[in-house]
Amino acid sequence: MSKATDDTTALAEEGHERALDVLRSCVCEHGFLASPAERANYRRIWGRDGCIMSLAALLSGVDELVGAARQTLQTLAEYQGPHGEIPSNVDPVADRVSYGGTAGRVDAGLWFAIACVELWRRTGDDAFLEEMLEPLERYRALLGAWEFNARGLLYVPPTGDWADEYVQSGYVLYDQLLYLQAQRGMGAVHGARHGGADHALDERIARLTHLLRANYWFDDTPDGAEQAEVPPDVYHEVLYHKGREAAEHCRGTYWLPFFSPHGYGTRFDGMANVLVSLLGVSDDERERAVDAYVDTLVDEEVLLLPAFDPVITPRDEYWDDLQMSFSYTFKNQPHEYHNGGLWPLVTGFYAASLARRGRLERAREMRDAVHRANRRERDGEPWSFSEYLHGRTHEPGGTAPMGWSAAAAVIADAYVEGERLFGEAAG
Repeated sequence: MSKATDDTTALAEEGHERALDVLRSCVCEHGFLASPAERANYRRIWGRDGCIMSLAALLSGVDELVGAARQTLQTLAEYQGPHGEIPSNVDPVADRVSYGGTAGRVDAGLWFAIACVELWRRTGDDAFLEEMLEPLERYRALLGAWEFNARGLLYVPPTGDWADEYVQSGYVLYDQLLYLQAQRGMGAVHGARHGGADHALDERIARLTHLLRANYWFDDTPDGAEQAEVPPDVYHEVLYHKGREAAEHCRGTYWLPFFSPHGYGTRFDGMANVLVSLLGVSDDERERAVDAYVDTLVDEEVLLLPAFDPVITPRDEYWDDLQMSFSYTFKNQPHEYHNGGLWPLVTGFYAASLARRGRLERAREMRDAVHRANRRERDGEPWSFSEYLHGRTHEPGGTAPMGWSAAAAVIADAYVEGERLFGEAAG
């Protein structure tokens, strides 16, 4: 075995144990804190963060962490809102709950539904499932209302998901993918409890899958054709044609991030492009195209994916809107936070996607990149587990230690070793 291989193995082993230690440090009596750091409101149970950490806990097989996952979901269910809302975050000690800032958080509940089903699948805990059935049904009813026009896609307000200080809204691909997986999970629960399929739900799942494939990917127009053929599941034909024109530079390259009544967004959304493959919505041809684009995008020194690209600068038409989208202080300077920051979270899920597709060598490289990012020194201490790295300087930024940066490492490790989530058989 070469020294380089030895070093990589040692990094992976230490990185995994350090990540588990961070997850343990986030455990409290109510579940997973987003971070043990005394900063802003991170010492709370967050719907999004806690559920992603719960997925990592389930893959880890560590009893203490699996128990914290169960408690996280129970806490979120306890504070469910009057219409079925799952909290954005909860402080049970102070009995304070938030369902979002200037807008509600659509993805908090979607991750909750996904994590509840995954915990049941991994543990076989039928008592837990019975406890969660009413909260899940209430949330499922709310999701139907959030479609607004009953046409299969959720409408996401500005700041309504994990990109809560970024400039995208409408029919956001990231949220639709979580919606698809949440419904798949609910279908699996129905089948297990009733011994048969929920045919209406199965039709909704099939319809949503077709909508995703038809509306968020633009192929190049065939040679000699004046206009591309319109897929049968296009949401709005005029909007579709305008989107194709606006996305001329990225047709056949990556999945588009969102569309709204105002048109299509065309920036690369790292998390959406990862999930569309990890959740089995994409196909081989489109996966190869996205992988090729990612290879041109990532800096080989750090191999981390950005949240979004290209960066919005003060000369960009979206800069004024971006500057208005923040809760406490403006975080999205160029190459920071969602505006071109490099995220272990996104990269960990990408490593999992690569491993799922059998690209194990590249998956290991991306997994190791997550460990190296988590190892970055901050305030004189190694293994900072920072929220993101600056897109140019690669300096750690955001909150540290961040629970879901640790979760990303554990998820990537598990997928590389053949473990799987979302009802798929182990590799």
